[in-house]
Amino acid sequence: MANKLIVVIILSLVVFVSAQEIEKKDSLPRFSYSTLSELNAQLDDIFNDPNFDNAEWGVVIQSLETGEYFYKRNEDKLLMPASNLKLFTTAAGLLILGTEYKFKTNIYSRGEIDGSILRGDLIVQGRGDPTISGRFYNDEMFKIFNDWADSLLEYDIDEIDGNIIGDDNAFDELGLGEGWSWDYESYWYSAQSGAISFNDNCIDVCVKVNKKTLQPLISIAPETNYVVILNKVNVVSGDSATNIDVFRERGTNVITVFGNINMKDSIKTFVTVNNPTQYAMVALYGVLDKRGIKVSGYPIDIDDTSGPIDYHKLNKLFTHQSVELKEVIKIINKNSQNFYAEQLLKTIGLEKENYGSAKNGIKACVQVFEDMGINSERMLMVDGSGLSRLNLVTPHQIVILLNHMYKSKEFIPFYNSLPIAGVDGTLGNRMKNIRLENNLRGKTGYIGAVRSLSGYIFTGDGELLSFAMIANNFNVPLKLADNLQDLVCLRLANFKRKITEN
Repeated sequence: MANKLIVVIILSLVVFVSAQEIEKKDSLPRFSYSTLSELNAQLDDIFNDPNFDNAEWGVVIQSLETGEYFYKRNEDKLLMPASNLKLFTTAAGLLILGTEYKFKTNIYSRGEIDGSILRGDLIVQGRGDPTISGRFYNDEMFKIFNDWADSLLEYDIDEIDGNIIGDDNAFDELGLGEGWSWDYESYWYSAQSGAISFNDNCIDVCVKVNKKTLQPLISIAPETNYVVILNKVNVVSGDSATNIDVFRERGTNVITVFGNINMKDSIKTFVTVNNPTQYAMVALYGVLDKRGIKVSGYPIDIDDTSGPIDYHKLNKLFTHQSVELKEVIKIINKNSQNFYAEQLLKTIGLEKENYGSAKNGIKACVQVFEDMGINSERMLMVDGSGLSRLNLVTPHQIVILLNHMYKSKEFIPFYNSLPIAGVDGTLGNRMKNIRLENNLRGKTGYIGAVRSLSGYIFTGDGELLSFAMIANNFNVPLKLADNLQDLVCLRLANFKRKITEN
């Protein structure tokens, strides 16, 4: 209780300071004093917006201090949560694996080390680390692979008379989630999961115009022959808009970049790769070559070898460890990073059921949800990210989860992983310069005809609330759903309880 009180005091001070700054702006509304029944009527007016007459809103708003429900609407109706499902994945990850959990990748040698020559294979045993990229290393894409090269050189190994083998058998071979739309496959938010990954299992594609020839130029990172780029981009001038798209032919690494680019523009986008394990090994092979470590064999996926590896007969050279899980879940929640969420779900399955699959991860998560007080038979979770339209949860279940996390020892890392209104993540450009800025912490969610927002907010009284708002089956612009959610949150941030006479 003492620790929880300290948390509330710290969070309240942050919001109080922010509110004091915001109050200096005369254009902002004053706090609104009302009863909960009056607030309910006002929120009903908002959610009864005629633009959503043919849609469904599911809402729960509850005080974390008194347990009172400020508002409920379709609270027990199953709805598609979109990326609000990441709240379930990251909460379970923290509770099962722990805040300080680190993903591990083991590097083995198979064969004798003869002087400076490894007479055999170098084997990379993956266990789901999503962070082998430049994301935590100042965008140095090859930082981790260069570290591995340093470690090999410390062993005086400068030649590998064998192959570089990526062992991804800790995870299943189902790179895409159940129910994912086929036309998502080319895009970064649908990157394949796997026990071995590199650069979020994507290629960075940059498009610009050669000022001399006025021809479109395409560059990729990493520079690799692993993919084939087909340039179908047109250069346009004047006020014409830039509109670049990508398509990777299914089951291949043939990528078409197409659309229009204004001669004044440059644009960066991302495309997924097929067979992330071999992609990672090709990239590692290139780094070793540049570092002067000669490899006589090939970079290959373990599926292309003769069979499973007996690690008892191998020599472990070193183990790479990722940043702590509390940093990883910031990427998942603040950036709504689907690939990281899927990697986390399968890693939970690996750690708890000895095999990394979505099915095993969900099996372990469901027990945690039951412990929270959520009836898992009345929800449906099929992936870790919420990209599938088969996921179904209720607003009440989300609030139960938020309330449980508030009372848990993992609350601070969980709370810190959520986007801050008007400051960062997917809320960085919403709710700026109003009382919500630096007050609300919430997870957004979006897939076609679905918009969700759930998290924590302080009222004008400094009372901390948990809330969940999900809109399903609307056919109006997304911005209208955002506006209603923002309006509700602003009303809550301005709410002060009216002192009534006895």
